[in-house]
Amino acid sequence: MTIKAVCFDLDDTLLWDERSVSEAFSETCLQAQRAVGTDPAKLEEAVRKEARALYESYETFPFTKMIGINPFEGLWAHFSAGEQPEFRKLEQLAPVYRKESWRRGLLALGVDNEELAAELAEQFGKERRSRPHVYEETFQVLKELKGKVKLLLLTNGCPALQQEKLDGVPELAPFFDEIIISGAFGKGKPDSTIFRHALERLGVEANEAIMVGDKLTTDIIGSLGVGMTAVWINRVGHTRDDQIVPTYEIKHLSELHDIIAAN
Repeated sequence: MTIKAVCFDLDDTLLWDERSVSEAFSETCLQAQRAVGTDPAKLEEAVRKEARALYESYETFPFTKMIGINPFEGLWAHFSAGEQPEFRKLEQLAPVYRKESWRRGLLALGVDNEELAAELAEQFGKERRSRPHVYEETFQVLKELKGKVKLLLLTNGCPALQQEKLDGVPELAPFFDEIIISGAFGKGKPDSTIFRHALERLGVEANEAIMVGDKLTTDIIGSLGVGMTAVWINRVGHTRDDQIVPTYEIKHLSELHDIIAAN
């Protein structure tokens, strides 16, 4: 068997999204502290909790779950693209959701201030947009792979938001022969159809392709289900319960070279 293609997840595989979101929360909660004296860590915890609960209460939740859009993406996404009618509902809901998440978070700390909630909701989006963090090895490994194997980006999410993330790091997209965003395709990882679609776009068989991602429940189980080699990038030492067992587990993207050579 010869590996002819490598598929990459985007968030927390190539882009350090978790850091971007965490920093956006920190800066926004510090602003709240300056305004009304709330504890930044407690406010972040409260807003995350309220945002998640509110997000799951909407009729759009089953759709966002299928596409793979998380509650914290909803705190800054505009949902302006995507053909499905659910995206139009999300586009209308988004401003209300953002403000209400922060209002409820503040209220949980005893602060009833709708005007501040609106300001914080606006600031969070600006803070997140200003922080497109990339892992230090991302570009080096992509440069080394480019031209040796086909490269495909396979990302869950809203088309407008994922495109915005790519636009924030313009050097990234040119490395890829194909880019597939779940919201544009209509189903997200781990659904087998999006993986088969990726293989078709690349013109390779499943046993000729590697999927690299940070989430066992989407990237790994989905790629294993269609017969791909599944590589779990586990930079921070998450433990797994062996219900989902990747073909390989790595801590650094540079380890892909040995995996490709061995296959």
